[in-house]
Amino acid sequence: MPPPETEPRPFGGWKELMKVAWPLIINSGTFAVLNFCDRLFLSWYSEDAFRASLPAGILFFTLVCGFMALAGFTNTFVSQMWGAGDKQGCAKATAQGIIFSLLSIPLIMALTPIGLWSLRISGHGPEVLALEEEYFKILMWCGGGMALSSALSSFFSGRGKTFVIMACNIIANGLNVVLNYCLVFGKWGFPEMGIAGAGWATVIGSWISPLIFALLYFSKSINAEFQTFKNLRYDAWLFKRMIRFGLPSGLHWFLDVAAFTVFVLLVGRLGPIAHIASNIALSINLIAFMPMIGMGMAVSILVGQYLGRNQPGDAERVGWVALKLGIGYIIFIGITFLFFPGFYTNVFEGNAPASVPFDELLKAVRILLMMLAVWGIADATGIILSGALKGAGDTHFVMYFQSVVAWGFLVLGQLVIVLVFKAGMYVSWAWTLLYIIILGVGFMLRFRSGRWKSIDLLDRRATVSVEPGIPVEH
Repeated sequence: MPPPETEPRPFGGWKELMKVAWPLIINSGTFAVLNFCDRLFLSWYSEDAFRASLPAGILFFTLVCGFMALAGFTNTFVSQMWGAGDKQGCAKATAQGIIFSLLSIPLIMALTPIGLWSLRISGHGPEVLALEEEYFKILMWCGGGMALSSALSSFFSGRGKTFVIMACNIIANGLNVVLNYCLVFGKWGFPEMGIAGAGWATVIGSWISPLIFALLYFSKSINAEFQTFKNLRYDAWLFKRMIRFGLPSGLHWFLDVAAFTVFVLLVGRLGPIAHIASNIALSINLIAFMPMIGMGMAVSILVGQYLGRNQPGDAERVGWVALKLGIGYIIFIGITFLFFPGFYTNVFEGNAPASVPFDELLKAVRILLMMLAVWGIADATGIILSGALKGAGDTHFVMYFQSVVAWGFLVLGQLVIVLVFKAGMYVSWAWTLLYIIILGVGFMLRFRSGRWKSIDLLDRRATVSVEPGIPVEH
């Protein structure tokens, strides 16, 4: 049954965007702090533990991110349902995300042998590999909680209630950081577990988050308004439609992160300086990268809501506003990368790696941060505008474009550069920088074309105002 329509609303501009975005930016920032502290503590604990943390961590994320993205696509359905005034539709859409997340848990755990095999063929030293395997096996217990959190949080984020998302994840991630410190170093009566402690702290935090969301989602007040208990059931039409549009989003995330994981694993073969400097630079880049995830989520929500109200022109405008704000932030962060590289590197000097002279490490990190200053602008463009496209349901283009570029350009190029020509770290990084630029330009051209305005995600068969000559897709 088509959802009810609502009256158009005035364009809210940057104020409306930031009202939705700032809690999501802080929320993403808490994940950046969490990952940064994880690697920082391990860098203080031992060189091998620090070197093992990024490859194992990003490989874990590679295997679960597709499930998270598909469950999180619930956000797009909720935002368009909310924009169209269909409250029970919001609960029905969330229920499909919950069902999918629960079904994904055994599938995620079944991927553990594939991850271990990937680590074993990476060519890392035996001491580092043993820690990578230990850390990875523990992290795989996080996957189901992260997918479930993505689905449940979508009920709140899709309606623009982003403060709830921020508060919940600050609690969960704050607990994670404290447990991380205690379990890595054996503080306050906890056992000293090193990298295993970091892993188990993350497992606990990953399940605290969906627990809090579930308590809120099924609370008396929300159940009275949205009938969350009544609508907690399988809906064939919604579930199939979520898979149809969400699967490309999940595949897009998986293929993109998997391609980047190849880059990280290959850099680990280039020696201690390349491995440690890359770990430091990518950890620092979380400061720039994660807040843009929040901005991308915010613009996805608002694009969905405007399209739910049949206002495609305003959906486009909010995308460009988000991009301007995002690039402004990235330019500021990039300036600090260029002028204060020593500050960032010194943070990781707690227990300076015995195998790497610190002066050489600082020089390498300084060059990588110069690349990241340019990288960030292109990355922000890709993240924000791909978020806008996904909010419109244009997930097939996002998947096809990014997958082709990731595997046809980034992975193929990295394999040739590192394994065939034996090029060094800077050439490998420069190739990845070019890949990020291509993505940013591609998503900008797609968003500018306006073709995404024709997608009717909710199958309302309504007339949509789009560019002349562009047919409506159903």
